[in-house]
Amino acid sequence: MRIKIENIRIIDPLENKDFIGNIFIENGKIVPKLTNNADNVIEGKGKIAVPGLIDIHSHLREPGYENRETIYTGTRAAAKGGITTVFCMPNTNPVIDNVPTVEFILFKAKKEGLVNVFPVGCATKGSYGLEFSEIGILKKSGIVAVSDDGYPISNSQIMRRILEYTKMFNLPVISHSEDKELSKNGVMNDGKNSTALGLRGIPKQAEEIIISRDIMLAELTGGHLHVAHVSTAGSVDLIKQAKKKKIKITAETCPHYFTLTDDIVKLDDTNTKMFPPLREQKDVDAIKQGLADGTIDCIATDHAPYTLEEKNQEFDLAPFGIIGFETILSLILNELVDKQILSLSDAIAKMTSNPSRIFKLLKRGSLKNGNIADITIIDPEYHYEFKKEDIISNGKNSPFIGRKFKGGVVMTIVSGFIVWHI
Repeated sequence: MRIKIENIRIIDPLENKDFIGNIFIENGKIVPKLTNNADNVIEGKGKIAVPGLIDIHSHLREPGYENRETIYTGTRAAAKGGITTVFCMPNTNPVIDNVPTVEFILFKAKKEGLVNVFPVGCATKGSYGLEFSEIGILKKSGIVAVSDDGYPISNSQIMRRILEYTKMFNLPVISHSEDKELSKNGVMNDGKNSTALGLRGIPKQAEEIIISRDIMLAELTGGHLHVAHVSTAGSVDLIKQAKKKKIKITAETCPHYFTLTDDIVKLDDTNTKMFPPLREQKDVDAIKQGLADGTIDCIATDHAPYTLEEKNQEFDLAPFGIIGFETILSLILNELVDKQILSLSDAIAKMTSNPSRIFKLLKRGSLKNGNIADITIIDPEYHYEFKKEDIISNGKNSPFIGRKFKGGVVMTIVSGFIVWHI
């Protein structure tokens, strides 16, 4: 398949390029010119081409929880959101602590998926935090990082050894930062709103204490610590100080943490229940500043689909989590670019060149000639309302249902194939 995208604005943060031009695709790669006439010519006037978006934190739920999401449905939702590569976290059933599970996910993704799927392996067997997984073998089978996602590694000695051990394989350790004793039984941010609603709170320190400990261990070991879903001002400050000390640390946040506060939490709306919980305005402001100054390297969805039955419970009983594939790009445009927190190029880097660099994704994250033709095409004038009936994901648990957006994805290309378009 030979494709020509013409007269389009091309933004490539890695190459520091922003210009009007043409893109040529042949044999699944970006090329300087086509050997023959294009099979498909796409008019790009008024639109923007960027490297395919990379979501480094999501939950595809398969194997084990196919009632919530599958690789088939999840990758289609990702494609609709302009995401060409997803990392699937290991809290499946069985968890991703063995080669057969990695191979199963990769097989299903190749057979049924629309986008690239890279598994994240468990740091410890069963995610119990007691004994190392076979990390070297898991890397050979295809994992791109390790994490006990959803479960912090509470034993500091084990966390130390994992940071040391993963250095041998050049793998980041993705940390779920939660002091389980401090967060125990909490369901939302600890503050005036939790008091007013009569709900048990989760203090910010539950996140910050573990981040502080893990930073110390990263400094001790020289291992690569990647902090997931940063949500508090204190966490941003800790990461900033660690980077000043040249500790090997990277971090991500999610759109809900630079968009929403705990003011929106309602007892009858469990789509406002997520982990970490929504915080206060000063935390939202700090997250935005952390993105602007480079403290926070990446933006990820933490896409966490649940069934309507699971979410349709009392707030205390409902599970934590929201979906995010189909709204992430529009939220970045509306909340960061339109409000001049980040330039468009800097914002796109948070989901393209930065993830590619951190997780060493060869031939991705840039529109350089010779790279894999993973491309997201954006229409900055595309207006739409995010409606429940239009959601592709099995999960419909989003606090952004009913929100009107300006700017969104109109086409997604993966390995030279158009996998979604409006």
